[in-house]
Order: sequence, then structure tokens, then C-alpha cells
Amino acid sequence: MRAILRKEFGGPEVLEMREIPEPEPRDGQVVIEIKAFGLNHAELHMRQGEWAEIADVSGIECVGLVKSCPSGEFAEGTKVAALMGGLGRTINGSYAEYTRVPESNVAAINAELSWSELAAIPETFATAWTCLFRNLEIREGQTLVIRGATSAFGQAALKMAVNAGVNVIATTRNCERFSLLETMGAFRTEIETPKLSEVIAEAKQIDAVLDLVGNSTFMDSLNMLRRGGRVCLAGWLGGLDPIPDFNPLLQMNSGVYLSFFGSFVFGNPGFPLSDVPLQQIAEDIAFGKYSAKPTRVFRFEEIQEAHRVMEANQANGKMVVVI
Repeated sequence: MRAILRKEFGGPEVLEMREIPEPEPRDGQVVIEIKAFGLNHAELHMRQGEWAEIADVSGIECVGLVKSCPSGEFAEGTKVAALMGGLGRTINGSYAEYTRVPESNVAAINAELSWSELAAIPETFATAWTCLFRNLEIREGQTLVIRGATSAFGQAALKMAVNAGVNVIATTRNCERFSLLETMGAFRTEIETPKLSEVIAEAKQIDAVLDLVGNSTFMDSLNMLRRGGRVCLAGWLGGLDPIPDFNPLLQMNSGVYLSFFGSFVFGNPGFPLSDVPLQQIAEDIAFGKYSAKPTRVFRFEEIQEAHRVMEANQANGKMVVVI
């Protein structure tokens, strides 16, 4: 089968197409014929050699058809999504024509959507749903701030929160993106700044913050909450530098909640992929409740160009590759 591997660590030019053996069926696992996969910044860091665990074949998510499943959990030909479970990290991932994934990280997903639209759903929408409805426990009528809302993750969270009747304040570093966020349903947009809590009108009244900027802003996110408010830290658009001299006793307000979510836990006990209503999400998208159309669609052979666009931060949303 064809797969994309690295010649070495480096820029997009290190990615090349090769022929490697097709994965064989194993108990407890599913072999998937990949039709499309989403692109993620994690794969950029893997390519650059910045990730601790890196498999030969990158890619942490995909959609496709079941080729084999020894347990019978998924019938041959079933349309499925797969994510995490070591994909691209400890086992060969989705940058290939076939992959083999633990059953716990596979979910049936069937809707009147193209492969490219389906490929925009798994990682991004599963993570956004979990952050919103599990970590933050958002409810209709609440006010939510999404920091880093123009990212693919941020856009998915914005769409889902608006669909749930939540009032969303969306932040971006680029005021030219205000109209995009407002079109998606944000009732207001703000320029992202490390001191947002000092200028936002709703300071100390915010119910929840989904912080995708990361370590440079999450203390500020805590400062804008009402008592009982929640922050979920789930992204690092601002970089991976650690927080200097973090002291909760002196820096955190009493009565607020801070949580973290990393999608690498999907499929583990306590975080079953079955907890995420991927099928319902796909149906909602097909029915037009919100959109999951990718901003760019690349062919398998265009993987280097796709990584160049991602590395230049020109994606403007979710990008996918169709095989």
C-alpha cells in the first residue's frame, strides 16, 4: 500500500510517498481502508521531531471503510471514523491507504456527507464536544469565551456552543476575522490579548472559558470567571512554554474551576469514544444545523503542500486530505 513517511525530521519536504506492507488483522483491532483524514498541528510537531512518541506513519485521525474486524464489532464495509489510540504516535497512523486501530478508538459514522466533510469531524468535533459538554458543562443561556476561536478546534466549538443556545464571545488575533466568527454565530468578537480579563465588559460574570491559546493566557481566563465558573485548557496556539512561577494559592480566585483536556485519552477507560455522539454530530451537520466543510482539501500526493500551508498558519480552519 502507499503511505507517507519521513526521510528525516525537518520541513514539509521530508515527507515522501513509499510502498509499505498493508496491516494484517489482529484481535481487538480494526483494519480501515482510509478514504480521507484531517490535518492537525500535532502532525507538524511530529514531522519536526518535537513529539516524544512518533510512529513511522503520521496521522492521528481518519474516516473510511472497515476492511476487517476479527471480533465482529464492526461489519466489513461499515463507514467509520477513527482517532487517537496511538495513531501516529505508537502505531502507524492515517497517512496511508490502510491503517489498523484499536476497536475502542473506532466509531461508526454515517451521514449524507462527502468523505472530505466527514474527515473534518472526528478529532476536532470529538474534542470540542468533550470540552464543552463534559469539562465545562455548558448550558443554554450561559456566556462562554472561546480564546483562539479562528482555529479549526475553535470554530468547531463555536458552532456547537451556538447550536446549544450558548452566548459566545470569540477571540482572535486578527480583526479581519471578526466577520467570519460573527457569521458562525458569535454574539461578539474581541481581539485576543494576554490581559483580556482587564478589558472584557463581562469580567467576573463569565460562566465558562475554553482556552485554546494556552499557558500564556489561562491565568487571565480564570480571572474573568464568576464564582463557580469554569476554564478548560485544551490548546496551545500561543506556544508550549511553561507557566513561570505558578502558585495557585496566590494567583487563583476562590470558587473557580480549572480543567484540562487532551484528546490523546480517547479510547482509554474513563474516556470511551462511545461517550462522544459522533453519529449525531454528523447528522446535525448533514441537516444543516452547522457546517463542517473543510477550508482546504488536498489530494494524497499534495501532502507536502498541505503541511506548508499548515506551518504558515494559512489554514483558516480545518484542512483535510482525500485519498
